[in-house]
Amino acid sequence: MRLKNNDLTLYAVTDRTWLNNRSLAQCVEQAIQGGVTLVQLREKQLEYTAFVELANEIKQVCHQYNVPLIINDNLEVAKACDADGIHIGQSDETLIEVRKNWSADKIYGVSTQTVKQAQKAQELGATYLGVGAVFPTSTKNDADDVSLTELANIVQAVQIPVCAIGGINQTNISKLYDTGIDGVALISEIFNQDDIKANAQQLTKLVEPFK
Repeated sequence: MRLKNNDLTLYAVTDRTWLNNRSLAQCVEQAIQGGVTLVQLREKQLEYTAFVELANEIKQVCHQYNVPLIINDNLEVAKACDADGIHIGQSDETLIEVRKNWSADKIYGVSTQTVKQAQKAQELGATYLGVGAVFPTSTKNDADDVSLTELANIVQAVQIPVCAIGGINQTNISKLYDTGIDGVALISEIFNQDDIKANAQQLTKLVEPFK
């Protein structure tokens, strides 16, 4: 499954911290039913076998709705479940190594914070960029702050799609409307909700300007 126009509009990044006794598959399905367009499975602590098992389960849900599944920072798991793509950070395996060891037609997302990083990622074959943190966030403590001016500069400097991430919620999302981004990636704003589907439906209305 390739990255399509508008796939980055409402990008859900998983975090099992917020499940409250619900299964991740249930939460992902509710998010997709509410309008989520892309899903990234992010598991920093799960061991390989359990990660692959979970990835296969989430992939089944995603593909039921024709939504691509991206695996965060684990090429072996991405290959094992035949995910649609992978997302890597600046400190993860280099993009050139990851692309060398996987299919050229997969989706390759890269985290960037500067114009220089963004241009290099595009040059090395990135499919899209995740830029942030654009607002303060407690979910990714290792994310550097990126000003809205720098975000807009990154958008102007590359030809591939760009999504913003980090501390984005319903109250501040409008501050991103003039940056030229293609969408937003959200974690707790999607999954830390009592009614994930209804909340995603509200978010879907708020991301219309990115389409």
